[in-house]
Amino acid sequence: MSDVTTTKGPLTATKDASGTRVAGLSRRGLLKGAAAVAGLAAGSGALTGFPTIWAQNIKNVTLRQFGTGVSNQNAIAEKVKEDLGFNLELTALDSDAVAQRAVTQPQSYDIADIEYWICKKVFPSGVMQPMDVSKIKNYDKIAKLFITGKLTPDSVIAQGTAPHTVGFVEGEDSTTFADAPTGWMTMIPTIYNADTLGIRPDLTKEVSSWADLLDPDYKGKASILNIPSIGIMDAAMVSEALGEVSYADKGNMTTEEIDKTIALMIKAKKDGQFRAFWKSFDESVNLMASGEVVIQSMWSPAVAAVRSKGIACKYQPLKEGYRAWGGGIGMAKHLTGLERDAAYEYLNWYLSGWVGAYLLRQGYYSACPTTAMEFMTADEWGFWMDGKAAEGEIKAPDGKVMEEPGAVRDGGSFQERMGRVACWNSVMDENKYMIRKWNEFIAA
Repeated sequence: MSDVTTTKGPLTATKDASGTRVAGLSRRGLLKGAAAVAGLAAGSGALTGFPTIWAQNIKNVTLRQFGTGVSNQNAIAEKVKEDLGFNLELTALDSDAVAQRAVTQPQSYDIADIEYWICKKVFPSGVMQPMDVSKIKNYDKIAKLFITGKLTPDSVIAQGTAPHTVGFVEGEDSTTFADAPTGWMTMIPTIYNADTLGIRPDLTKEVSSWADLLDPDYKGKASILNIPSIGIMDAAMVSEALGEVSYADKGNMTTEEIDKTIALMIKAKKDGQFRAFWKSFDESVNLMASGEVVIQSMWSPAVAAVRSKGIACKYQPLKEGYRAWGGGIGMAKHLTGLERDAAYEYLNWYLSGWVGAYLLRQGYYSACPTTAMEFMTADEWGFWMDGKAAEGEIKAPDGKVMEEPGAVRDGGSFQERMGRVACWNSVMDENKYMIRKWNEFIAA
């Protein structure tokens, strides 16, 4: 049976008989073809310099990347080796350790895979180098949230450290963030999401507000994540929903606002509301799957991981909206020569679609959605991005069934979820004070 051509939005793709989108030529095929052409040309003396050096030395390149476990996944490193020919060495740490290592051990990594609130802390220290937009092939396909901060032209930019506010600098030696897009990016955006509370619907009543995290009915069965810069935002969403604190800007609280927020959390802790405080993905999954916790701060793939165990778990849309976050990859200042050329190749590969689809299948969003679409079936795209009911089984990247036919993504479509973002993960002017007060809460 011959392939048919279909068009969806701005992207045209082909489908095979099974309905799977297929590319005319794989990235690996393109690179092999380019290498063959370069080899022939070099053999004839037509080319000198970069193509020959690349062909001879690329297999010896190892790029050392570190970041959180969200996107530092072995499958990505394996695909880099397969498609690009060089090695990607990954180290996964928690968010606070990532921020510390980025600044204090800049020679220990080549690629920083970090969130934008961490970038706000790290980039001004001069340990990373701005990246030339002209070398990013799919720059024009990057989601506008990372360029202008707006989902649509009429969108209101949410509070907190919105990615576009720390996404650009003025020049190749700058460490000061630019007020508008320039030719130099601090990071190439890769991943983002809208976070909310995870619940065990079989063990909770109706949940509709962030305030429900402190509902006395869940005494001893609630949890909040113990990463100060993120946890404080969840705490603020709860405090505001309860009417206990009114913030001028949740993403940049005054010391008085921090004090009121932490006081509320300490009181809840002393009243026995919290069962635990978690830092890692696995901790959150285990707490929810065991039933020790029935409502908590949670990440989308963690909800999916609980469901994959056959246990009811829901990522609950809340009337006050979502707390959003975004991440990207950037280059260490010391990176030069062949390694920097390989890093640019890696950045372009990251935005070319395979990784975007891989991350979408875990419940995240791709910063370059139209290229990710090429690597997904129409049914997958409909479920993850359009909020449509699944026609068939929805599977994780490892092939495990995540959702059965008829399922609809919690919170609906991309537009519905990202269109209701109330705040972004943030670094405040009073960051040191906030961390000290947060630690008082955890120790109380």
